[in-house]
Amino acid sequence: MRVMLIETEPTPNPATVKFLPGRVVMGAGTRDFASPEEAEASPLASALFALGDVTGVFFGGDFISVTVGEGSDWRDVKPDVLSILLEHFSANMPLFAAGSAGDIHVPADEDAFAENPEDAEIVDQIRELIDTRVRPAVANDGGDIIYRGFDKGTVYLKMQGACAGCPSSSATLKNGIEQLLKHYVPEVTEVRAV
Repeated sequence: MRVMLIETEPTPNPATVKFLPGRVVMGAGTRDFASPEEAEASPLASALFALGDVTGVFFGGDFISVTVGEGSDWRDVKPDVLSILLEHFSANMPLFAAGSAGDIHVPADEDAFAENPEDAEIVDQIRELIDTRVRPAVANDGGDIIYRGFDKGTVYLKMQGACAGCPSSSATLKNGIEQLLKHYVPEVTEVRAV
C-alpha cells in the first residue's frame, strides 16, 4: 500500500493555505469556488466547505488552495482539510460530480469588458504576457489571475484563489503586474481588479 503525502505551503494571503497532493488536480484550466452553492459541482469542494470555517476553495493544475474565514485558526482547520484531501485523493474520487459544470474553468462574462476591435493586437500582447509571465508566478502563490478586458489603457483582471482578498494583492497588481505590462505594452496605463 502506497502512503500518500500532501504538502502544504503558506501563501501571501494569511487566510489561505496551498495544498499539494503530489499529482495533477486540474488537467487544464482552474476552478474557483467562492461559496458552498458554487461548490456543489465538486464533492471535494463541498466537503471542504462543510467544515464551516472554509470560505473559498481553488483548484489549480497541481494544487488546491483553501481559504478560511476571519477568526478561524489554521492550526485547528488544517488537520481536517488534510483528512478530506487524503481521503479524496487516496480513493481516486472524481473532482466533479457527474453532469456538473465540468473540470475546465471558463470565466463567466459578467465581469468582462467590451473591447475595441482596433485594440486586438494590444489585447493579444497583454494576454500572452499574463499567460506566460504572470499566471505561473501567481500559481506558485496558490492563485490565478484571469484577463477580463482592456479599455482606454486600463487592463481589468480578476483575482482568484489565494489572490482574492489577499492583503498584498493590490501591491502585486500595481507594483508587479502593472509595471510589467506598461514596460512591454506602452498602451497600458493602469491595471485594475474586478
